Amino acid sequence: MLICPQCKFENPNTNKFCQKCGTSLTHKVCPECSTDVPVNALRCHNCGTECGTVFWAIITQETTEDRGDGEAGEVNFPLSFSSSSSPSSPPPATLEMTSGSYLDSQERYQLLESLPCLENITEVEARVLDCQPYQISPIEAILGNQQSDVVTPSVAANTIPSVAKLYIALQYQDHPGIPPIHDAWQQGDKQVIVIQDRSNWQLLLDSWQEETTSSLKILHWCYQMTLLWSVLEPVNCRQSLLELSNLRLDEDQTLALQRLYVDSLNNQEDDQSLSVSSEQPLNIQALGRVWQTLFRQTQRTQFGSVVQMLGDLEAGKIETIAQLRSRLQEISVELEALGSGTLPPVQEKHTVVPTIVQSEDPEDIISKTDDMPTVVLAMQLSSLEDAGRTDVGRQRHHNEDYFGIETKIEKLELPKTRILQGHGLYILCDGMGGHAGGEVASELAVNTLRQYFQEHWTPNQLPTENSIREAVYLANDAIYKLNQQDARSGVGRMGTTLVMLLIQDTQAAVAHVGDSRLYRVTRKQGLEQVTIDHEVGQREITRGVEASIAYARPDAYQLTQALGPRDENSINPDVGFFEINEDTLLVLASDGLSDNDLLETHWQTHLEPLLSSSANLERGVTDLIDLANQHNGHDNITAILIRAKVRPNLES
Repeated sequence: MLICPQCKFENPNTNKFCQKCGTSLTHKVCPECSTDVPVNALRCHNCGTECGTVFWAIITQETTEDRGDGEAGEVNFPLSFSSSSSPSSPPPATLEMTSGSYLDSQERYQLLESLPCLENITEVEARVLDCQPYQISPIEAILGNQQSDVVTPSVAANTIPSVAKLYIALQYQDHPGIPPIHDAWQQGDKQVIVIQDRSNWQLLLDSWQEETTSSLKILHWCYQMTLLWSVLEPVNCRQSLLELSNLRLDEDQTLALQRLYVDSLNNQEDDQSLSVSSEQPLNIQALGRVWQTLFRQTQRTQFGSVVQMLGDLEAGKIETIAQLRSRLQEISVELEALGSGTLPPVQEKHTVVPTIVQSEDPEDIISKTDDMPTVVLAMQLSSLEDAGRTDVGRQRHHNEDYFGIETKIEKLELPKTRILQGHGLYILCDGMGGHAGGEVASELAVNTLRQYFQEHWTPNQLPTENSIREAVYLANDAIYKLNQQDARSGVGRMGTTLVMLLIQDTQAAVAHVGDSRLYRVTRKQGLEQVTIDHEVGQREITRGVEASIAYARPDAYQLTQALGPRDENSINPDVGFFEINEDTLLVLASDGLSDNDLLETHWQTHLEPLLSSSANLERGVTDLIDLANQHNGHDNITAILIRAKVRPNLES
């Protein structure tokens, strides 16, 4: 089956367009020049941008010794696979290792470079182009609990290589450090796994040696390694942390692994000193040797407390991973006292460390969450971007929506750090009252609020709740007075809804009146609706009425409050505050966008990808407008997107 990239509908393999939303299943849009490009093309034929779906393939060949009498998975090379095969497995195939050839008989995964033949070596790695990116793989079917007609390397679950089962088990942990697996299969004596391509991610080694990298940031990476150690230890993949070339950083400077390595006592230190493994048993002392190697290769000076910690670790005075974390925390406190940075104390909540239970078969690995404490870091803003757009929709003749955006970014450059101060005001109003009524009210509200905060927003400090309420009452009063002046009455009285977001660095405040909404999207929590509509149905729910009964009323969607029709005694704006402590996409939406659970249905395809710094917010907001016109279109449509990226506050 073909999974539509837009709506995730499952289509027959012969479809050229999605049966549900009409999206092309044979072409994609180049992110750079918007040219239609075949889905099996590596680069755009118009501008040359790489827009193909590329993965990292690991191809392993078992030796005669590996297929001996030992238990499944006990092999003498880094990645151990099950050698079992079922009658439904494809016949053994000779893998051509020239660029442009395919790894599988279905001609799905195309090599992007030539590789040595698997005669004298047991494993090779390469980037591969997925020529059927919308085709679900058996692994994806397992992870998504979907049915697969198994057209891409057709393998039964019991022929999935054992190391692939480790990726699958760890993927249920949802740990960003573990690369997601995409596909895996076995053909005769060859096993292939296809995972996310992280070969171009920044090496930890490179960032470690940069002069601008603070000591506290290094401590934070060490702490992240201890967290990953706890995840990898039960499945015997600690070796993954001992290969320096395997330690990468994502776009947010968070530690990540390029791939998994199964623990082995036979891995010797190579000529390039990229591995610090040895024939000694793998214990937490191995982490100390990794850190020593990183300091040595980057020629960074080890500060006194770290020297003592590494010495105690090697001498066995630090025996558990918990003691090691505690020691890292003590050093961070010491650095704070010296004015070298800040790192909050260990806390028992907010962030939990996933772990898994050891079992004899990787298939039986069970995930759980333990109560292991973790460092909760103070965060600072690393970037603040926004985009907004309004559209009349498909049925209205004029647009009563209005929005305003004011953003101010200041960068403070210091010899060893950069501080970003962000100040943002985002206002969205959905007017009512007909032509020359609703659009007047919405514009008047936005301009009144902008003027108020230009005069009353103290630099580098978020306005108080009382100040925000005062601003909303002023906007209401401005519209109310105009209604009185024009002697408007009944449905002719103009008004508007309001949703307003204020951001100061990592602090945010939201105020709203009516049914325009604020949504929040994060990688951890997914989509969250921050505001609650001021309408009859929601009012009844707060009174204890069941939702199905509350929204069965004919007036369920009638607003209970709005700006302008009545004086300030008739409105009670909701005002709330929250902290931006992880990368966040904030969405202000009029009901033309939010109606019919549109964002709840499509957030994974239209919002979640926009968390990435590489995603274009202008294009993202246009796609949202197009989506709303396609599925709603009965009302004006307005969307404001704000992407706030944060990083640990590791500097003074």
